[in-house]
Amino acid sequence: MSDPEQRLAAAREGSPEALGQALQACRGYLLLLAERELDPDLRAKGGASDLVQETFLEAQKDFANFQGNSEGELRAWLRQILLHNLANFTRRYRATAKRRLGREVALDTTGSAADREGGLTIDMLSPSGVAMEEEQAQALRQALERLPDDYRQVILLRYQEQRSFEEIAPLMQRSYESVRSLWARAIRRLRREMES
Repeated sequence: MSDPEQRLAAAREGSPEALGQALQACRGYLLLLAERELDPDLRAKGGASDLVQETFLEAQKDFANFQGNSEGELRAWLRQILLHNLANFTRRYRATAKRRLGREVALDTTGSAADREGGLTIDMLSPSGVAMEEEQAQALRQALERLPDDYRQVILLRYQEQRSFEEIAPLMQRSYESVRSLWARAIRRLRREMES
């Protein structure tokens, strides 16, 4: 489903796929927000992705209460759920008398074991999880390679370089509206390529 408003309408009609797509479209925004708002000394207890996942679970359960009609309104609604979850997460660990949160540290997963002087090492993903992520990344790279040049360019400028449509327009020598339309077509095409 291409249009965010169509996705929301289909989700309201009971399509779990449309709801999933609508939520996934907001994942990057919510991850950035959670990363920014999560207190560094709480990172040993949980990460931004955990908070986003919890937000998605609540959003799926309570979607009937969502009153908006646009992707922007969905993001605002999800933002409120995320901030509520973050406040609860913070309260849960700050208010626990048994834990001395200030003394806890996250495991350092960078560098070698020798660099950590015998500290514990962990992989954030299991080997199968790493393999699945690599397969998805490879599939995305291949799908991007199959796109026309202007489609690939607008997607890379938007997501890899994180540029706004206002910044992309002069780079591609197009109007703002033209860039937004091109981006929407490129995303639809990329989805089809990924599904094939």
